[in-house]
Amino acid sequence: MSLGLHMMDVGGNAGGLAVNNKLRAMIPNKSRGEFTRNLRKDSEGFSESPDLEFDYADTDKWAAELSELYSYTEGPEFALNRKCFEEEFREQVCDKKWTELDAAQHRAHAMRLLDGLEVIGREKRLKVARAILYMAQGTFGECSCELEVQHWSRYNVFLLLDVGTFSALVELLNMEIDNSAACSSAVRKPAISLADSTDLRVLLNIMYLMVETIQQDEPADKPEWRVIKETFRAELGSPLFNNEPISVMLFGMVTKFCSGQAPHFPMKKVLLLLWKSVLFTLGGFEQLQSLKVQRRTQLGLPPLPEDSIRVVRSMRAASPPASASDLIEQQQKRARREHKALIKQDNLDAFNEKDPYKADDTREDEEDNDDNDNSIETETFPMERDEVMPPPIPHPPSERVSFPKGLPWAPKVREKDIENFMESSRSKFIGYTLGNDTDTVVGLPRPIHESIKTLKQHKYISIAEIQITKEEEFQKTPLSGGEEEIEMCATELLYQGILPSLPQYMIALLKILLAAAPTSKAKTDSINILADVLPEEMPTTVLQSMKLGVDVNRHKEIIVKAISAILLLLLKHFKLNHIYQFEYMAQHLVFANCIPLILKFFNQNIMSYITAKNSISVLDFPHCVVHELPELTAESLEAGDNNQFCWRNLFSCINLLRILNKLTKWKHSRTMMLVVFKSAPILKRALKVKQAMMQLYVLKLLKVQTKYLGRQWRKSNMKTMSAIYQKVRHRLNDDWAYGNDLDARPWDFQAEECALRANIERFNSRRYDKSHSNPDFLPVDNCLQSVLGQRVDLPEDFQINYDLWLEREVFSKPISWEELLQ
Repeated sequence: MSLGLHMMDVGGNAGGLAVNNKLRAMIPNKSRGEFTRNLRKDSEGFSESPDLEFDYADTDKWAAELSELYSYTEGPEFALNRKCFEEEFREQVCDKKWTELDAAQHRAHAMRLLDGLEVIGREKRLKVARAILYMAQGTFGECSCELEVQHWSRYNVFLLLDVGTFSALVELLNMEIDNSAACSSAVRKPAISLADSTDLRVLLNIMYLMVETIQQDEPADKPEWRVIKETFRAELGSPLFNNEPISVMLFGMVTKFCSGQAPHFPMKKVLLLLWKSVLFTLGGFEQLQSLKVQRRTQLGLPPLPEDSIRVVRSMRAASPPASASDLIEQQQKRARREHKALIKQDNLDAFNEKDPYKADDTREDEEDNDDNDNSIETETFPMERDEVMPPPIPHPPSERVSFPKGLPWAPKVREKDIENFMESSRSKFIGYTLGNDTDTVVGLPRPIHESIKTLKQHKYISIAEIQITKEEEFQKTPLSGGEEEIEMCATELLYQGILPSLPQYMIALLKILLAAAPTSKAKTDSINILADVLPEEMPTTVLQSMKLGVDVNRHKEIIVKAISAILLLLLKHFKLNHIYQFEYMAQHLVFANCIPLILKFFNQNIMSYITAKNSISVLDFPHCVVHELPELTAESLEAGDNNQFCWRNLFSCINLLRILNKLTKWKHSRTMMLVVFKSAPILKRALKVKQAMMQLYVLKLLKVQTKYLGRQWRKSNMKTMSAIYQKVRHRLNDDWAYGNDLDARPWDFQAEECALRANIERFNSRRYDKSHSNPDFLPVDNCLQSVLGQRVDLPEDFQINYDLWLEREVFSKPISWEELLQ
């Protein structure tokens, strides 16, 4: 097999055809057609599979998000929580059930439990916390189905929040974070297990359940619940807890864990709570879209050309790039055509013989020779073209056209593009330039007038451009520019909270992401993210080992999901709030090697990752607490669920691709990093996933680097090029497909990033660093009364020697009262 492929690559057609004929002779004539059909099916992998029915949203379904909070090794703790609650409940109330009490009794018991959290004894406090956790979990012992659990969980969470439980939990969490004895004990331990983080896990579980349950929209909610929800959202995003938003406290836990000071922190739960806190306080993707529309209206900008969320949801996936067998056919076809006379015409025909826009045609010449070894996942038998591909059946013209009539996105043009076009036109036709003038068209021919008119019709001014212009004015005219009005929204408060330590936060998140990535090798110096999933006693049977293996893989997947969502949400919200807040975060992600890390993540069999079955549905909460658990066997563990893909893994992949797009967009130096790290074959393999949104972000990343990949790559990847044309927004005058762009200049990473960094530092210094502001620009107080009325703190030595100072400076100096009065 490999010999045949090698001979075809090195020796042209002869060796390949010889091996090919031998292989054909080994297959009976009757079964040869069926064999080649199966071969094509296997080698193309998922090209004939239907689109993945995936709805991209802020979160998964309520039950799925709750089940991911707990690892399977925490299973026995559900019964322990119930026991703690029932013991506490029987002491205070008679033999009635929780579901039989009225609202006043519910409230009274919740208050008693809250008082119990303030006791000194750790064991007693933990017992009360477990009872509260059982309430937040929906008092499942009295429920017969998952819907009942959901109903009582929501009721109990609003009750707990109303009596002030969340503030008490934050105080207890702070105590545990600062518990130096637990930290030093964990550092000394050779192996950390689930038992080391018991107190922290119980507290984080309750807080997560409260945030996750309250942020779910329920039309049937009472009006008072809606008031509680909005109040809680405002409190969570405000600096009410330790003078900082709750998200800043959780970021502090992440950095403390990564520094090695607190290896027992249950990092998955911290990250999940951090994600849901950011999502709840700042808003999800749909809120972002409406905020963007609102902000554009405030700035007097024209409305958005379309709703991007709706456009993406209505898109269909394209067929993935061709497989190894297509590559072999392509080489054979080229070798045969070398003997023909009209080589140029033949090559043109090769590209014209198929409709490049036909969505279900998977036989286009696709693969780049540079990524053969990456893209050939299973070796296939080289077959002659006429055996593998039957002659095309003629179709009526109406059936051939399967692409939409219009492009999905309205084209956009930047002001800079219009300036460049007019400058080049003037230089070409008149021989002089006018700088940034985009109005004067004197001397230019009529077609150029039409072009300029079309460009201006599609001109798009972003909020970021307005913000950059305003910031330049503030820097140029600090005195006459006036005071900047800063809206103290949740995003602004969060940015101010994380600003002093933002670089450390980004490094910590990427460290954990690296440790959780499936492509990472186990290293002694990498951080241990499995502290809150490993049991005290390691498994002794094969079944226990399999269960733990599924649990560990699931644990890592959930961590990747949480981190990717946190980074994407923060980038999007900061960009809308102020472009330089976004650039500050993005630059520190780039400096922390985020780009190669994401590419490393995608350098795996991405289809296997998306279809992974790392879950045991019978052990998921709330299913496991309302149904009898069947006896687990190796077969039931391997079976998994029946879904065609794993929601969280596809969600993570799309998030990481969106982050990569945000980091590289309009940044030449970072686009060149994609080229340098050979991202094209990695991204092309990701196109095998037939999901429109994921394909769109892959194609965007391929589009920005196409002009640097060379003519041969573009020629070999015509199907990918036409997919980019069909699905990605067009920038008029963008030479992405030809490599003639003015921006294709030498790669000067340092100069570009340094200029950006200088702008960011000036912005942060002007807005947030009041201590280093220029004293010449500070206002001067000339009012005698207010100056004398100011309190001046005098040093201690002055107060001790006050009598001497009076004698020397006042009494011993003669005063001419006449002169003073005049």
